Amino acid sequence: MDFNFTEEQSMVRDTVASFLQDKYDFETRRKIVGSEAGWRADYWQAFAEELGILGASFSEELGGLGGGAIDNMIIMEEFGKALVIEPYLGTVVIGGGFMKHSGYAGAASVIEGIVAGTTTIAFAYAEPQGRYTWSDLKTTARKDGSGWVLNGHKAVVIGAPFASHLVVTARTGGSQREASGVSVFLVDKTLPGVVTRDYPTVDGGRASEIYFENVSIPADALIGNEGGGLPLVEKVIDEATAASLAEGVGVLRKLHEGTLDYAKQRKQFGRAIADFQVLQHRMVDMFIELEQSVSMTYMATIKLEESDAERAKAVSAAKVRIGRALKFVGQNAIQIHGGMGMTDELSIGHYFKRGTIIEGLFGSVDHHLRRYEGLSFGAAA
Repeated sequence: MDFNFTEEQSMVRDTVASFLQDKYDFETRRKIVGSEAGWRADYWQAFAEELGILGASFSEELGGLGGGAIDNMIIMEEFGKALVIEPYLGTVVIGGGFMKHSGYAGAASVIEGIVAGTTTIAFAYAEPQGRYTWSDLKTTARKDGSGWVLNGHKAVVIGAPFASHLVVTARTGGSQREASGVSVFLVDKTLPGVVTRDYPTVDGGRASEIYFENVSIPADALIGNEGGGLPLVEKVIDEATAASLAEGVGVLRKLHEGTLDYAKQRKQFGRAIADFQVLQHRMVDMFIELEQSVSMTYMATIKLEESDAERAKAVSAAKVRIGRALKFVGQNAIQIHGGMGMTDELSIGHYFKRGTIIEGLFGSVDHHLRRYEGLSFGAAA
């Protein structure tokens, strides 16, 4: 199989890498994270206008560059290397994914806003009791005339402080955990009754607890079929998981690279610690984990277009492999750096924290191992 990128994909990678190298070094990121806003809206506009990457994964008919999941993979890996805060995953991968796969009547208009950098989206799907069961919903949408009334609580909505709109899962029928009765809505975050509590996350991002208190939304807020939204949610979450794993590969590259550089400089007993065989073996193991993660990410991304079962198996297998790699490489990077590895001034600790978040995003390693076993051997996922 040919794993070489096309000329256009290589150009996207080089363009993103060059911009981030010039504008998004570690000290700049620390200032962004520490600012009141928590992100750079002007950089987001640069992604849209100067780089054009917000449209890289959309078809030309929708105003994009004609790419797809591989373009998202390329961009997310570069974002992982620079620990980019801006909400590409929530807006382009997740928000754009719902627009592309749902047959939503307003998709062209929403995607136009995404590509232009004027529409930002956060995915409000997780609830305190739900764990990784996407159908476990207490949030409800009740019909009211031609529209809907939304009530409920969504937890840890990543990127919500930056969002203009929310993609919200809600129950329109069935019991709390039933597969049927799940619907998806696009909600303007400024609507009356949308209450947010914003806070920083351990990796430097921002998230919100969001409460919907009798929020009136129009009929055209419904994305996809009423009550039949769970397969769409699962498809988009698999795409988002694959993209987050590509970001994880970028994090792994920097963890390995930073540890190798440090080991060559740090001296003990008059020698660089990189000369000690036990640490050489450890860093080789870290490199092997990185290379395996690259291959699994490619595999998962390529299989996103296959059947639901094959897509889900590939994504879960990759999540298990890369989740374990993030833990192994991150912990060894910190150990080799010693106590200073977790200081705020050193980048390696920030990569470790981001890797830890990615490890649990959209399902833990244990969850995806059970899911893979269920898909492969017929057990309950």
